[in-house]
Amino acid sequence: MTKGIGSPIGLHRVVEPAGVLPQAAWRLDPSPELYDDETRVRVERLNLDAASFRQLHETYGDGGAIRTEVARIVAERGKMHNPVTGSGGMLVGTVDEIGPASPLGLSPGQRIATLVSLTLTPLALSDGLAGWDGRDEQVPADGHAILFGRSIAAVLPDDLPVELALAIYDVCGAPALTARVVGRYPHPRVAVLGAAGKSGCLSLAAARTAGAETVIGVVRDEGEAALLRAAGLADEVVVADARDPVGLAAAIGAPADVTVVCVDVPGCEGAAVLATATGGTVVFFSMATSFAAAALGAEGLAADVNLIIGNGYTPGHADLAVGLFRAEPGVRRVFEQRLGLNLKVSL
Repeated sequence: MTKGIGSPIGLHRVVEPAGVLPQAAWRLDPSPELYDDETRVRVERLNLDAASFRQLHETYGDGGAIRTEVARIVAERGKMHNPVTGSGGMLVGTVDEIGPASPLGLSPGQRIATLVSLTLTPLALSDGLAGWDGRDEQVPADGHAILFGRSIAAVLPDDLPVELALAIYDVCGAPALTARVVGRYPHPRVAVLGAAGKSGCLSLAAARTAGAETVIGVVRDEGEAALLRAAGLADEVVVADARDPVGLAAAIGAPADVTVVCVDVPGCEGAAVLATATGGTVVFFSMATSFAAAALGAEGLAADVNLIIGNGYTPGHADLAVGLFRAEPGVRRVFEQRLGLNLKVSL
């Protein structure tokens, strides 16, 4: 028996402060009993977003301390919502029970990836994250999570390892939004900052597919440059510090019509704006971004550019990302390197 009718956006799960949306709440109610339109998921693995994991690693260093902190956050907040970065991640698991009014179209027993942030997903852990060494963004876990009527999820492909599918879905909003923005320009010049990462390599592939004339991959060092050159996803590979506005603008030469920021460190806002042509667009797809710094920095530079916040959802984003992964050997090469998997076989 369910607990009755709830809010499709999860307001009934907000414990404090009252009246805010689940993402903005300090604490959620993760109790396992369902409301009519909810779905309960048995958690198998969490994927912490890159900005959050970097902050945890830089603050705590030791894997055991990181594990303790993540478990503490979830226990205290009823969700994985890093109070420093304001970000969370996503999860994979198995559908456990479905309320009678759930609109998600899922079935018990399906293995799914949630395509909504852990910062708004009620979550309870039962294992203290005992199977995680704290050294990786992907977190083996046992517990349960709750999806609302307006949550979104994707059934995991049968032919992809779960850690790979999770990594793709975690960043699937970036290539979809990149494709949408690039498609608004006639044969644009596109620069992707953080191009040798998971979201970056998918964004490069999406830009090319959407009609970019020139695709520039910006990376932080020669090791990443070698990986990106071997992947063959960019026309130009540039080594530059994305936190150095003048240096980055000089390194890429002619300004980009579209600049996509996939770097998981703060302080890249000014460089992205300065590297973008008048009338161009900057897509910030990093939770490390200060959107105040981006807006005020653009104002201070008298830069007539469009600033877009990548919100992680674009219709069809999951299918597009998986399609790019399957179609582009270079994307598979980058994921192979990043995840330490052998993906050289046909997928």
